[in-house]
Amino acid sequence: MADTNCDLKSLSPLQLFERVTEQGEKVRALKAGKAPKDEIDAAVRMLLSLKLSYKTTTGQDYQAGLPPRDLVLINNGTTKEEDEDFVDPWTVQTSNAKGVDYDKLIVRFGSSKIDTDLINRIERATGQKPHRFLRRGIFFSHRDMDQILDAYENKKSFYLYTGRGPSSQAMHVGHLIPFIFTKWLQEVFDVPLVIQLTDDEKYLWKDLTTEKAYEYSRENAKDIIACGFDVNKTFIFSDLDYLGTSTGFYRNIVKVQKHVTFNQVKGIFGFTDSDCIGKISFPAIQAAPSFSSSFPQIFNGKENIQCLIPCAIDQDPYFRMTRDVAPRIGQPKPALLHSVFFPALQGAQTKMSASDPNSSIFLTDTPKQIKTKINKHAFSGGRDTIEEHRKYGGNCDVDVSFMYLTFFLEDDDRLEQLKQAYTSGELLTGELKKVLIETLQPLIAAHQERRKQVTDEIVKQFMTPRKLAFEF
Repeated sequence: MADTNCDLKSLSPLQLFERVTEQGEKVRALKAGKAPKDEIDAAVRMLLSLKLSYKTTTGQDYQAGLPPRDLVLINNGTTKEEDEDFVDPWTVQTSNAKGVDYDKLIVRFGSSKIDTDLINRIERATGQKPHRFLRRGIFFSHRDMDQILDAYENKKSFYLYTGRGPSSQAMHVGHLIPFIFTKWLQEVFDVPLVIQLTDDEKYLWKDLTTEKAYEYSRENAKDIIACGFDVNKTFIFSDLDYLGTSTGFYRNIVKVQKHVTFNQVKGIFGFTDSDCIGKISFPAIQAAPSFSSSFPQIFNGKENIQCLIPCAIDQDPYFRMTRDVAPRIGQPKPALLHSVFFPALQGAQTKMSASDPNSSIFLTDTPKQIKTKINKHAFSGGRDTIEEHRKYGGNCDVDVSFMYLTFFLEDDDRLEQLKQAYTSGELLTGELKKVLIETLQPLIAAHQERRKQVTDEIVKQFMTPRKLAFEF
């Protein structure tokens, strides 16, 4: 037992929480299976020991379905309160010019780092060069990706689920990140994809009518389709539309709702007594697409198809809740791949906003607007004078133009050359910005051209519940 206690001390609060939850499930299974009394007693003793460790570490009693409220503050190694990162599904703030400290975020959230071994395994499984988002640590954290690969290597299928909260008509380049990566995953693994448009969430959180929220979802669907998804393998749905037509989907929502208390959603999401009941019940709606039985037309009613969710890490609280509920409603836990946050033009400390056209490059921007925004607003890691820059070099860790190039420039060698040249002072800020302008202008022009080809009829095809090109 001493060794076990020693091991437990190295676990984060969330990892401890998950250990208690798993042990509780084990005890229930042993009792249900009428296991020998000594085996049940040993499992119960382990459960009590885990609960005690949890209380010692967190200062709070274990409550099923209520993870420790550690998702909010991630200290950047300083004692000053203003130097802490704030991360939840609606707000991302950091005082560090380099952005959020993702290594600390992994520890706090209890996820696993996407390391070289996992990237190599993905390459072996798919026979494809890993996507630049994997090579460069843009997708940096995961939950149970090993299980997905185990299943895939044993010829067992899975499906992809990602989403978009349509809060405005125009999307920006940062919104493309999960879709670019999801498209690659779909192609290399050849699996079905469902994309949730949470227009109901935007109606509940923002000053929008249901009609306007639904209109935004259809407009955003055009940008998503323009990323090149295959209509035969992809189902895009609006919550305001699909929930009323799918009995499987609504049943899963109700099951999740029954197993999560008001106290738990307050603990996970910070809801207050003055929040409308729609907000409080919404997490169950975002959880439901994680279960294949929510899409009987695609999966033939099967409930055991595992789901993989590529998303930004601020969405993780929704799926921590989902993963806690899943075993209790007889469903497999969804696996996750987490991405870093896409920085605003003014720097990683500021937030991109649809209401501030200068905070990002929008998919509707003209080549001239792209050039002006980058030259005028992109936060620089360069020095105050050319002389100083030539002598001391620039800082790629805080330079937004370089950050954007890590997302969008495909050539690894070229990116490394730019980094060396900028860090040494050989390349000036204006020259680095020029490289970014020349990278983004054709990329966005090509996207706009593809979007023009997306008719209302094509949107309807993607958004009609139907069987996809897979047999289950």
